[in-house]
Amino acid sequence: MASFKPTKIPVYPKLGEKVTQDTLYWKNYKAPVQIKEFGAVTNIDISPVAPHNYAVTAFTRIHIYGPFSQEPVKTFTRFKDTAYCGRFRSDGQLLVAGCEDSVVRLFDVGGKVALRMFKGHTKAVHVTDFTSDRYQILTGSDDYTCRLWDIPNATELTTYQEHTDYIRCGVTSKLNRDLFFTGSYDHTLKLFDARVDKCVMTMDHGQPVESLLLYPSEGLLVSAGGRHVKVWDLLKGGQPLVWLRNHHKTVTCLCLSSSGQRLLSASLDRHVKVYNTTNYKVVHNFDYAASILSLALAPDDESIMVGMTNGILSVKHRKSPEGSKEVQQQRRRPSYRVFVKGKNYTPKQDDYLVSKPVKQHLAKYDKQLKKFNVSKALDTALETWTRHRKPEITVAVIKELDRRGTLKNALAGRDEQGVSRLLHFFIGNLVNPRFAPVLVTAAEMILDIYQSVIGQSPVVDRQLLRLQDLLEREIDYQQDLLEVLGMLDTMFATCLPRKEVPCSGISRSNGLTQEEASSSRPQLQAT
Repeated sequence: MASFKPTKIPVYPKLGEKVTQDTLYWKNYKAPVQIKEFGAVTNIDISPVAPHNYAVTAFTRIHIYGPFSQEPVKTFTRFKDTAYCGRFRSDGQLLVAGCEDSVVRLFDVGGKVALRMFKGHTKAVHVTDFTSDRYQILTGSDDYTCRLWDIPNATELTTYQEHTDYIRCGVTSKLNRDLFFTGSYDHTLKLFDARVDKCVMTMDHGQPVESLLLYPSEGLLVSAGGRHVKVWDLLKGGQPLVWLRNHHKTVTCLCLSSSGQRLLSASLDRHVKVYNTTNYKVVHNFDYAASILSLALAPDDESIMVGMTNGILSVKHRKSPEGSKEVQQQRRRPSYRVFVKGKNYTPKQDDYLVSKPVKQHLAKYDKQLKKFNVSKALDTALETWTRHRKPEITVAVIKELDRRGTLKNALAGRDEQGVSRLLHFFIGNLVNPRFAPVLVTAAEMILDIYQSVIGQSPVVDRQLLRLQDLLEREIDYQQDLLEVLGMLDTMFATCLPRKEVPCSGISRSNGLTQEEASSSRPQLQAT
């Protein structure tokens, strides 16, 4: 008796994402370290000096973590209400932060008590930053004003009242101490010059502005607000250069890689997008468990820090190639050689080879096929995981049933739920060129079997209409492609060089031979 042969599942080319250098680079991180904070993590700032500790602002505290520590090395708790925007100075010695109580506090990283307290705002201060000369502080508040403060004298220098809504982001120039940018919920970005005490450039983002990023060359400014990210050319008077629309919810923060060639944006849709700054196309994507409020990259992209609304700080460290080599060297020599001893032994001519019978493990659908339960075999192949993750298995079972001549029996006798499941699978895979030859035959059989009951189930009727629309669109696509193919053939034919094929005995005059051509010419005689 011949043994049962399992269904052969064809191997199709994978349609996954293309593996690029960016994919390899941004996937080369370890599993994330998750640290629970006391509230939503609204800001992360990395110290510009070694060892590059980073300050995490969450609820009423600011924690300073080491590059690889999971416990804070320093904590600032001198806030009466929610703290905002803890930022390091360029020498890493001072840290400034705003608060919901409208007071701006300046801390020494080595101490605990605030060195200075700047009072003047009337509402929450969400924006703080140091100017490039290290002696002034920029602040922006919900009272629609931004102010410059003098650190040595603890006094207010200038107040700017040009925004008409909350100021939620700002950045200072690292090349000129008098220039700084602010972004507001009035949809505008403004460039201020402290030498003239007024705004010198205004740009309209079109949405409430949540974050600003200034390129190191300071020729380009990036703004995030709503679902959009915009790049502005400052050297052309603030003209919009690029408009990025890759997020589904509000973009909350921006970041630049250490090389300056990759731009990162994070959003409430739980995604971090990585853009190529040459063409501003998305080259990679990170997924997180909750909405993202803050993002930071360590120097040389060694770590990615992400703060979320659920109070989780996620830190990913880059894999070190030296560490992996050391782990491999520490591993013991494989001890399984004992178990495979003699596997490569070749028998001699006089040896009698006794082969051990290998037990055949059949899949669920093959077990049903072996018992000739064709309907149950098809039901097994239409299980949720199989039809979504491995549709080639379902198609292979349908093809095997068609080969046996039992496909019509397997499709018949189904209730509304069974027919709906079949039609759902056909709608998702019928126009796939890998599966179309098999599924078209099965779809024709379903229409022949159940044409008498059309109109009795609204669910099945809607799916049949969807299938009809899908097929009509696919036919239109195929016709358009054939027209394009005809155009391409014409273009290729005109591009080919023309060669004359010489034929002996035939002249150019209407294809006649030389004798016929001479006889056909009229003979003129002189009279």
